[in-house]
Amino acid sequence: MNGIIDKVALILGGAGGIGSAAAQDLAAKGARVAVADINQAEADIVAKRIQNKGGVARAYPVDITNKDQVKALVEQVLRDYGALDALINCAGIMFVRPLSEINTEEWETTIDLNIKGALWAIAAILPVFLEQQRGHIINLSSVHGLKVFSPGGAVHSASKFALRALSEGMRAELANTPIRSSLITPGAVDTGMQYKTTGSDSARMLAIYKNAIPAEAVARAITFAMEQPANVDVNEIVVRPTAQAI
Repeated sequence: MNGIIDKVALILGGAGGIGSAAAQDLAAKGARVAVADINQAEADIVAKRIQNKGGVARAYPVDITNKDQVKALVEQVLRDYGALDALINCAGIMFVRPLSEINTEEWETTIDLNIKGALWAIAAILPVFLEQQRGHIINLSSVHGLKVFSPGGAVHSASKFALRALSEGMRAELANTPIRSSLITPGAVDTGMQYKTTGSDSARMLAIYKNAIPAEAVARAITFAMEQPANVDVNEIVVRPTAQAI
């Protein structure tokens, strides 16, 4: 656990699901966490829960689609903690709907959250990591970034394939630095996201998620990647329910 104790981790999308589970797991193992989310009320609850157990946590409001807000958040966390060691990009969305049901609002939200949000976070934190010559960027993808989920998942999969490409490109570009890059690729996880699918595939999604694993299972994968020695970079972890075929 030496790779975690006293490290400062900024978790985007930390108010619920995998982000909340990661914040609590890391804090329990000695990390200091910044729980950032557009839902500040829920982020406050997560931070308070950690504090009540003796951990160190603060909550921050942020809209990750706004790059100025993300940059300001990174600067504020640095002021509050005096350090920043890891970025965990947990914020995202999953809409599943056949392309023929054309919903450009959902498409735009998918791109803004799943791709642009990660980019704005990397843009804000990478200069900090490069200057201090240490840091760890952890992106949350999906098995739908390994195989296109069809029918209904073309846009969602496109965003996750893009995030996987971004993570691999970042890893290669940073290979001559001490900065580490990890991609966590979950299958069906019970985060509540499955209930946000409003298209004709909503019933099918709920059936798939009957075998979903808890968010804590993915949080342990994040912790595993972070706790490795500085010269060990865990680049990708796939975590699925045993019963999931794709």
